[in-house]
Amino acid sequence: MSADRAWRGRYPLRLRRRPVPWEQQRPTWQDARPGLIADALKRATARPSGNWYVVGAARDITPGRPFGRTVAGREVVLWRDAGGQLVAGPGACPHLGAPLKDSPVRCGTLICHWHGLALDGAPFAGWEPFPAYDDGVLAWVRLDEAGAEEPLDRPVLPERPHPAGAVAAVYTGTGVCEPQDVVANRLDPWHGAWLHPYSFVDLSVVDVPAEGRGGDGFVLDVSFKVAGRAVVPVRAVFTAPEPRTVVMHITEGEGRGSVVETHATPLGPDDRGKPRTAVIEAVVASSDRPGFAVARAAAPVLRPLMRAAAGRLWRDDMAYAERRWALRSSGRFPG
Repeated sequence: MSADRAWRGRYPLRLRRRPVPWEQQRPTWQDARPGLIADALKRATARPSGNWYVVGAARDITPGRPFGRTVAGREVVLWRDAGGQLVAGPGACPHLGAPLKDSPVRCGTLICHWHGLALDGAPFAGWEPFPAYDDGVLAWVRLDEAGAEEPLDRPVLPERPHPAGAVAAVYTGTGVCEPQDVVANRLDPWHGAWLHPYSFVDLSVVDVPAEGRGGDGFVLDVSFKVAGRAVVPVRAVFTAPEPRTVVMHITEGEGRGSVVETHATPLGPDDRGKPRTAVIEAVVASSDRPGFAVARAAAPVLRPLMRAAAGRLWRDDMAYAERRWALRSSGRFPG
């Protein structure tokens, strides 16, 4: 039997023969070495981003309506021009500072609702556009002043399934932490079955960066819970292609080729001076099973369910990231 058939079989579901209660599963704290996670985080944050930041789901920026986001303390507005291309720039009107995110878009032109100053995406009256990029799932903006790196023409993008054979959904949440705290959470795969027992069981990290065949990724075998003893086992690889992104690729099992991209975007300080970070997570699911065509046809129904599942996980993971920042900022972080 081939390795792929051993993972997948005819049906994606498996029944756990001897389910282990949560408190009786093997402890993972000795494997989750703080130094190992810190080294992976250090390598991730040293990689170039080209000053690109994810602002949200590409489908949320629709013709006729602006989209506003604060990124690294800078007010940003995005919209679609007359040809449907993504346009971005400072979110304050250059005339008297009106919030452009509240202004209408007419035939691809953003018209300030205070005094009618019109912006078509070209420099005008001191307003200078930011480079913007639509990758088909996510919208990005390049802020060279904030990133202070050598600019890249486009973001560092991971490999994804072909859009025609996939279903994509994007979840967005925010927390009091810094991007590194979000990235560190994703570079700690050992917490999965402990912190998320409603979703993951039988988790085993089989390879880690610089300690075997995994290269620069964390390789793990894990089963996604469906209902009762029914699970879907997969092999997943976590990598960090740039400083604010961690990607999970399903490499074996059901949904092989699917990806989950977690992007951490700094927003700026809150009213108490604490850092706020947005988690923008893209789930791009694919399968070569014949029935997946039905799933693609039902994408409008599936996307809210996919976002809800990501949101449930991130309620726990954001608590992890926020706790990590609270300990770091007070000099109490043990790692």
